[in-house]
Amino acid sequence: MGGDHAPAAIVAGAVTAYRQDGIGVVLVGRPGQVRPLLAKHGVIGEVRLVAAEDSVAMAEGALASWRRPRSSIAVACQLVHLGQATAVVSAGSTAAVVSIARLRLRNLAGVLRPAIAVALPTQPTPTVLVDAGAIVDPRPEMLAQFAQLGSAYAEVVFGIASPRVGLLSIGAEPGKGNKLTRRAYELLSAEPAHGAAPVNFAGNVEGCDLLAGKVDVIVTDGFTGNVALKTVEGTAAFTAAQFRSALGAWLLDRARCRGGLPSGRRPGPWPDDGRADQGAARPAPAGLSPAPAVTRIRRADQGVVPAPPGRPGGAGTAALTHCANGLPALDRLKHDRSAGRAGGGRERRAHR
Repeated sequence: MGGDHAPAAIVAGAVTAYRQDGIGVVLVGRPGQVRPLLAKHGVIGEVRLVAAEDSVAMAEGALASWRRPRSSIAVACQLVHLGQATAVVSAGSTAAVVSIARLRLRNLAGVLRPAIAVALPTQPTPTVLVDAGAIVDPRPEMLAQFAQLGSAYAEVVFGIASPRVGLLSIGAEPGKGNKLTRRAYELLSAEPAHGAAPVNFAGNVEGCDLLAGKVDVIVTDGFTGNVALKTVEGTAAFTAAQFRSALGAWLLDRARCRGGLPSGRRPGPWPDDGRADQGAARPAPAGLSPAPAVTRIRRADQGVVPAPPGRPGGAGTAALTHCANGLPALDRLKHDRSAGRAGGGRERRAHR
């Protein structure tokens, strides 16, 4: 019942897993909301539904394990405890899932605290980031255990023999970082205590190494790991948006150069609202060549770049001549801009 688009998105994903992958799914939630969605997908009687009228809100956090003992997360964890399910999947509050799982399922023997592992899309194999938000203020001994948990996960799930483990810090040198990372570095460099499995520790890694594939497991505290994960997600979304914007502008420029668009339409993702003619700058998208950038240079008092000497003038001529000649050299760009300034000065003097 948790998540941004629950329960519709949760039910749709569960039905897809059931139909495409043959996974046995047990949905836990309010029957009045979930049953109509199952009927919509045509899986009534095929996907089991366990009633849980209570749910945990995203803002409730870890104390929900005590306040709501009959929430959908608590009932799902109880199904695993009773052997009626083998795993719990939730899009709800992370703190609530971790706290309720610790209360209902308990930790593995010897494990001090659980951790959230996230697979980063690196090549040739994914990189496991642990912890990504479960324990925001751990002790150094917990980070050492996170390294062992992450190594086991990378070995079992991704088939990596002897995974390389890196400790996220502000520098690659051993002495860099705060007290937590420096002490964790010492523990990871030493022989494991109490007969624990050895860790293939590769030293410190920095934030720029998250997607570099230098190590197979990156260990950090939950606060830093969650911030790093959200930064990577935001950067990926920003880069994709910029790429789509630049690609759309480039395609429009190509279409206009070939006569596929009316001469009055301006290429690029910005609206044709006349702001450039009013003196506002019209930036070129990142990644474009100088040629499309030149087509967007507008004189505040004229609204068009004068054509180079020997070329016919008029609105839109500069864009067409530059596209026809391919990518202009830097001296051509300087010549065009200086010609525009000189022409504008002559026109202003004549106007006076």
